[in-house]
Formats: sequence, C-alpha cells, structure tokens
Amino acid sequence: MLPLEGVKIVSVEQAVAAPLASRQLADFGARVIKIERPEVGDFARAYDHKVRGMSSWFVWLNRSKQSLTLDLKSPEAAEIVRKLTADTDVFIHNLAPGAADRAGLKSEVMLSRNRRLIVCEISGYGSGGPYQDRKAYDLLVQFETGLVSITGTPESPCKAGISVADIAAGVYAFSGILMALYRREKTGRGGLVQVSLFDALSEWVLPAAYYGVYGGSAPSRSGAEHASIAPYGPYLTGDGKQINIGIQNEREWRQFCALVLLRPEVAADPRFDNNSRRSDNREALRSLISEIFGALTLDQIVERLERAGTAHSRMNSVQELLAHPQHTKRGRRRNVPSPVGPLPALAPSILLDGAEPRMEAIPALGQDTDAILTELGYTPQQIQRLRQQGVV
Repeated sequence: MLPLEGVKIVSVEQAVAAPLASRQLADFGARVIKIERPEVGDFARAYDHKVRGMSSWFVWLNRSKQSLTLDLKSPEAAEIVRKLTADTDVFIHNLAPGAADRAGLKSEVMLSRNRRLIVCEISGYGSGGPYQDRKAYDLLVQFETGLVSITGTPESPCKAGISVADIAAGVYAFSGILMALYRREKTGRGGLVQVSLFDALSEWVLPAAYYGVYGGSAPSRSGAEHASIAPYGPYLTGDGKQINIGIQNEREWRQFCALVLLRPEVAADPRFDNNSRRSDNREALRSLISEIFGALTLDQIVERLERAGTAHSRMNSVQELLAHPQHTKRGRRRNVPSPVGPLPALAPSILLDGAEPRMEAIPALGQDTDAILTELGYTPQQIQRLRQQGVV
C-alpha cells in the first residue's frame, strides 16, 4: 500500500509549482484530479513540443493524474467544484492574484464547507505586503530575490538554467501538505497551507544574503566555480576534456596536493594554506592546478582523484541524464504511458521502503471529464449540455 492511497486531491493548477506538488502526491498514491481550462488546458502544455509533440515540462509534471476540463468563470462550474470538493482531502491552486476569489474558490469559504479540507495556496509573493497582487514568474522572482545578482560570470549575471523558484515552491507545498495531513490525523481538522515563490527562493538565497550583509559584499559571480570555496569548479585536461573538483576541508586539500598534484608542499604555501587564502588567491591557484592537469588525460586525473578521495564529476549534457549509469544500475529509469506512447521517466527522488511509487499515464486534455462528472451524479445528457455550453 502506498502511503497516500485514499487521499483525494483536487488541483486548479498550471505551469510548474502546483503541478510539481500534486505530482509528488500522486507518485505516492494520492488520487489527483487536475482541473484545466477547456480547449487550451494548462498553459504548460504549450511551453514546447519537443517530446513527440508534447511539452517537456508537462511530461515531467503531470503523470498519474486525471484531467477534468472546467471553465471556472461559468456559474455552473462552481457547483461542480462544490460537489467535487465535498469529500476532497486537499485542494491546491496557483491561480493569479484575485482569480481564486473571482472563481468562488476563496479559501475561507471552502474551509467552512469541509472541516477536514486542506487548502494549499501557491502564490508569487504571499498574502499581505506591497507585492501581494503582483504577478510573479520564475525569472522575475530570481531577479527579485537577488539570485541573478550572484549567478553568472563577473562580466554577465544570468539566471539559473531551470525554474528554481517554481521548483522550490512546489517542493515546499508538497512538504506543507504532508504536514497538514499529519496534523489532521491528530486533530481531525484541515486548514490553510500558504507557499509563495518569493518566500521559497528567499530561503534558498539566504546564506548568500548573510554572507553579503555581514561580509560587506555579496558573493562574487564566479561562473562554474564556487564563490567562496577553492578549489571548487571545472578544469580542462590535457586531452581537451573537463573535470570538476570540489575540496571541502583542509584534510582533503592536503590529500589533493600530495596525491593528485604530487606537490605536497603546496598545501603549506601561505597563499593556499586555508580556504580563505585560497579563495583570495584563486587565480594563482587555478593557474597552478591547470598547469598540472593540462599535462594529463582525463583518465589519469580521475585515477589520481579516486586515490586521493577527492570529490569530482565529469561534465555531462542533459541528454545524458536519463541514461546515466547511476540511474540505470539502480533501476530508477521507468516508462510512463502518454497520449504519444510510452515515455522515459525517473522514479521519485524520495525512496520509501515498501512503497513502489505509482507512475501512471500523463493525461490528454480533459480525458477524464465524463468519468468524473458521472461519478458526481451527472447524466450523459447533462454532460453533453455542459460541453455544448463550454462549461467543460
């Protein structure tokens, strides 16, 4: 039995944050009913068409869900939602500011109708405050939290290569919902869970903020290197490849000098004898390491790094991820059904003993509408009328 079997989730969701939260719930057994707009659906369906005509983002975020189309601006939609949520455990939405209230989905009203209901609101900037009504997209939040100011090279700031604000919010929403479910087991009551992209990413950026506030200046933009630890980053090898290394403490540094550089005296060089001085003299340090690595092949360097116990990695492309030997040897690669045929996926990153995650189909738009409405007591004739009127 999966831990969330029997838990019913209704989610008015689009883009990344809410779909990520609900997909993780679905992975471990929850029934997730995804409400989408008729004809167009979740706009993430059209982010790209790279996966045999489907969006790469939608494929990642929406397995194991049911799709119900519903025009929330229609008066009849409110009655459908009311029926649908009468026995729902969790209601999730990441609608734009004010949209939930206009659609009759105000949290206070929904909670008053169902004492055990948990409502999860995912917003851009959270409730209250001067930014409450601002639209917030991932890149904008990366700028607003200061993440972009410390990412990139000294010459050019840049955003993260993935939607980190959305992903952070989705992960925290998942955690918050699980906490609320656990509390309900003890108290019998549901309640409101609120997560914002801004708060979630602010938490992730906070160490850099401390560094800047108390250190006098923000962490420098250091490209693929670590801003405050050295050596920590990429180096070219003599055969034109790249190796990435990370030294975390002085013991590792001494081992690295003795067994990788074959220069044990470098560890005691006053420019490099602790991390702070290595960081201050990183150009000289990089030049020294690059000269030695430039005379060796990648395989030779890896052999030395392994012997010294130095953390390292190769430079992989994203295309290599699904076939990475660490995934394939551990049986983490799976196939999930979809409207365009089976597609590869990775098992959830949470491993729970005795619980084989559910990895079922990615739904076509509205494919479960008739079945869900029938379950709510609507007749075929009523469903046909709702469809003709554009309600579903």
